[in-house]
Amino acid sequence: MKTQGEIEAAVCTGVSRFEQDYMGRGPKDIHTHLLGDILVVRLQGVLTVAEQQLVKTHLPHKGRDLLKQVRSQLVEMGRPILETIVLDAAGVNVVSLHHDVSTATGEEIIIMTLDNTPLYRENGKK
Repeated sequence: MKTQGEIEAAVCTGVSRFEQDYMGRGPKDIHTHLLGDILVVRLQGVLTVAEQQLVKTHLPHKGRDLLKQVRSQLVEMGRPILETIVLDAAGVNVVSLHHDVSTATGEEIIIMTLDNTPLYRENGKK
């Protein structure tokens, strides 16, 4: 049985690999927090150079909206991969997935509600 930290680290590794393979660039930093039956993944530095240029267009709100739509669609299309990452790491299924990206900071948040609170052992006990 894994510790909470091991589950969180496994989700970080899997989501980071997903971002690299599926979105074209991995995050500069990533943290996962398991809070009961909620999993929060915070990624920083996720925007590609092309995406950064898109939000700097002469109509920044249109570039921002387009970027958010494309990223949300890609995450939704990759949802089965993310669900497998969570199942492998935590042993529970994802019930719902929520996603947003900040074009100002390059930060991305993925929140997943799980069908159960994952079982894990306390740190230091094997």
